[in-house]
Amino acid sequence: MKLLLTSNGLCNQSISKALFELVGKPAPKITIAFIPTAMNITTGGKDWFVNDLYNIRKQGLKHMDIVDISALQKTMWLPRIEAADILFFSGGDSSHLMRWLKKSGLAKLLPELLKTRVYAGISAGSIVTAPTLWLSSRDRKNYYENVVDFKKESGLKFVDFYVRPHLNSPHFPRAQKRYLEEAAKSAPDVVYALDDNSALKIEDNKIEIISEGEYLTLNQK
Repeated sequence: MKLLLTSNGLCNQSISKALFELVGKPAPKITIAFIPTAMNITTGGKDWFVNDLYNIRKQGLKHMDIVDISALQKTMWLPRIEAADILFFSGGDSSHLMRWLKKSGLAKLLPELLKTRVYAGISAGSIVTAPTLWLSSRDRKNYYENVVDFKKESGLKFVDFYVRPHLNSPHFPRAQKRYLEEAAKSAPDVVYALDDNSALKIEDNKIEIISEGEYLTLNQK
């Protein structure tokens, strides 16, 4: 399985290069299916979402489709996902994304789809690849239990570690080294904390850290 797990998408040349290496094609021959579903439930401004799309668009791809699995029937979204080289999952709310990955049926299809495609994630899209949503906030978990009766905390289990995006970001005050080191004491496995210029490139279980910024590796054995 090939994955690119990012905090902030294709925000620098090193991360973009890593993605194209995973695909094995130059950008003008690559098709992306961008799944924005994690973004749908978030409130406030969406400049970050527009920037994520722009950073993908400026790579000079052959084609980028936007495929919302919460808004389309399977008969509509599946052919569009099958036509892509990269399945790119947006940032936003990880619980909302997992709910729709399961409800739509895409979670069950992904292992087969990813035999010939690359999984790329931004923030929440990276978090859900872990064994559980351990790093999702307690407040959001409680919100989901109360509002949409979503209590499942399991992730896609594509990797055996956890990703914490937005290290040192002023927009995420608890994504700081002192908080993460304390939280990691109760983490079941390794935690990679990535700033917005860092990512993980994974191919056949080999992990490579791609960074033009800062990152932390916690609980490494």
